[in-house]
Amino acid sequence: MALIGKTGVLLVNLGTPNSPTRGDVYTYLKQFLLDGRVIDFPWLPRNILVRGIIAPFRSGSSAKLYKKLWTPQGSPLKFYGERLTEGLKNILDPTLYAVELAMRYQNPSIESALEKLLAQRVQKIIVLPLFPHYASASTGSVHEEVMRLLSKKQAIPSLQLINSYHDYEPMIDVFVENATHNFDVSSYDHILFSFHGLPQRQLRKADASCQHCLKVENCCHTITLNNQFCYSAQCHATAFAIAEKLGLTKEQFTICFQSRLGRDPWVKPYTSDILKIRAEAGDKRLLVFCPAFTADCLETTVEVLDEYLEEFEEMGGDHLDLVPSLNDHPKWVRAVADLVLQH
Repeated sequence: MALIGKTGVLLVNLGTPNSPTRGDVYTYLKQFLLDGRVIDFPWLPRNILVRGIIAPFRSGSSAKLYKKLWTPQGSPLKFYGERLTEGLKNILDPTLYAVELAMRYQNPSIESALEKLLAQRVQKIIVLPLFPHYASASTGSVHEEVMRLLSKKQAIPSLQLINSYHDYEPMIDVFVENATHNFDVSSYDHILFSFHGLPQRQLRKADASCQHCLKVENCCHTITLNNQFCYSAQCHATAFAIAEKLGLTKEQFTICFQSRLGRDPWVKPYTSDILKIRAEAGDKRLLVFCPAFTADCLETTVEVLDEYLEEFEEMGGDHLDLVPSLNDHPKWVRAVADLVLQH
């Protein structure tokens, strides 16, 4: 009789401070930004920049933002991850699957989650980063850390690394439902698809041909073999898919990028610039999607719904609404379960 062991499912999101205090935020920022895939500088300048400038000076202001985000249940990124994990456990056969949540930075750590899975004698581990779009700084970092930790083990289970699912239709459907259920989409002057930003140099590094990224006109509008791992191209594909299901014309929406750090050029256009352009065009009501995030977090709840709203109103706009993220929507939980089963 064939031995049938469990399959481990490791869900991984970016991470969150343990609390919104300056000390915990400092610890989180330091671990996050010292990752060589996040700030892809050589070791010495990266350490000088993070330890000497960014973490000490940004921890105070970032702690204030995290206090705005924090809820009685803690960080939304974490408690929505916990609810997603519990939802999967209720769907997947517990005799065949073991599910654990981890954060790439801080807690629960990838190492602790892997140990829990290995303690259940899993035969295989499916690693599902909760980032729909591949980037070296997010999905790539998760995969590297998982492989680094497992490489220390004498017995390594079969490993399935999910790269991206930017065009996964059940996920697209939940974003669409969150918009149509909560808002009258037709009542807005313009729709923004605001994705987390990435330095242009990191986009170019993902182009193995060195002939496509930022060299071909509209290089991100179609996914090819040259840009199949391009974060921006995958973001465009997600936005186009949502827009198509909503029946939007290309004039009714804009794809843009938020959350820059440093002075180097990042992928454009910047969301803050698009807000100004839309205000100058006379738009009064904007609806914003943030499809790079599967759970609401600092970049959605605070950056968009607080900071960008204030900016837009100061520019003459009347209102800006944010489409809720996937969070613990029952259809998203089911979609993740199906994604696991496909692998």
